Amino acid sequence: MARTRRRLTPGDAAPAAVEATDPALPALLEKAHAVAAKVGRLQRDFAGAHRLAHQAQVREALTRTELTVALNETLAARAELEGRLREQALAGYQARGGAIRLRRHNRLSQALDKVLARLGPAGGRVVVARAGVGRVLFDPAWYLAANSDVAGSGVAPLVHYLVAGAREGRDPHPLFDAAWYARENAHELAATSLSGLEHYVRAGAARGRSPHPLFDVGHYLAQGPALADGEDPVSHYLREGARLGRAPHPLFDPAWYAAQAPEAGAAGGLLHYLTAGWRAGLTPHPLFDPRWYLAQHPEVAEAGQEPLTHFLAVGGFAGLSPSPWFDLPHYVAARGGGLAPGANPLVDYLQGGAWAVAEARPGFPGAAYLAARPDLVRAGLTPLEHWARRGGR
Repeated sequence: MARTRRRLTPGDAAPAAVEATDPALPALLEKAHAVAAKVGRLQRDFAGAHRLAHQAQVREALTRTELTVALNETLAARAELEGRLREQALAGYQARGGAIRLRRHNRLSQALDKVLARLGPAGGRVVVARAGVGRVLFDPAWYLAANSDVAGSGVAPLVHYLVAGAREGRDPHPLFDAAWYARENAHELAATSLSGLEHYVRAGAARGRSPHPLFDVGHYLAQGPALADGEDPVSHYLREGARLGRAPHPLFDPAWYAAQAPEAGAAGGLLHYLTAGWRAGLTPHPLFDPRWYLAQHPEVAEAGQEPLTHFLAVGGFAGLSPSPWFDLPHYVAARGGGLAPGANPLVDYLQGGAWAVAEARPGFPGAAYLAARPDLVRAGLTPLEHWARRGGR
């Protein structure tokens, strides 16, 4: 019977006959054992290194999360401090006003103004003196351009406004929204029968009231403007603040607007926007798009209303989104009870709400965006604003 020959493995003892014929084999076997042992050690070391790398990745992820949470909390605290600064700046300005007494411009007083206006320039000067408005927030050229019927009346523009224009709801200046001011100060205007402009000059300015939805007095004062004695914030903005790049409202970014309309510098960005810019589709802020807003809400376009003013006075409270970048109904739902009554949702987002919600826009995690782009913190931007400036990239 034939014998079956078994193959040797490295672990088998070499027969003496083989060793005698191949004296190098024992050394080869010993080397193979050493290599096998080294491979085993490397495998164990690799597994240990893999565990350490995984643990390091976990620790890094946790650290990033902790840093993002801390950064988010810091930004929320900064927004709260900025809110207090606005309140303190406004309170400090109001404290300078002192006692205010308003005259009653009753029917007899109004009839007297009409008689004086018929007496020509001299009578007109008396009408203006009685009102005490001077040239504060009254632009004669703009008034005539906006009211062509006044030019042929032979009456000075300011006198016409005081005698008739105010009661007819005409605006005296691009930065004085008569209808909005009347709603905001309805009780005092009804009690005194004063025009909106006279009320503003005599009392509203000193009390920190705004003449237009696009001028936020507290926001402007928090930027530290050096007001002259007796000067109101809006007059300072028109005299100097616009030229210096001061922001009149959280939703008007002077630098952003100036990049679109360099020629607006002399007139002041906000005035340029209100008189021409919005019709040209220029955007006052990355998160507000006038053309998009009018296309989405044609009733505003049909009424010929300036879109940002409409959004601040009406649209924001009616749930209308300001641009494709900001989903207002979603933000309101996400903000919940944190949204103060009467607050415009987009303004709330810019002034701190961004750090109080997980997703200000569906599918847009603010914390993750912040962690990936910490440069927006140095720029003082909210995530959605930063995203909109980059065109959604």
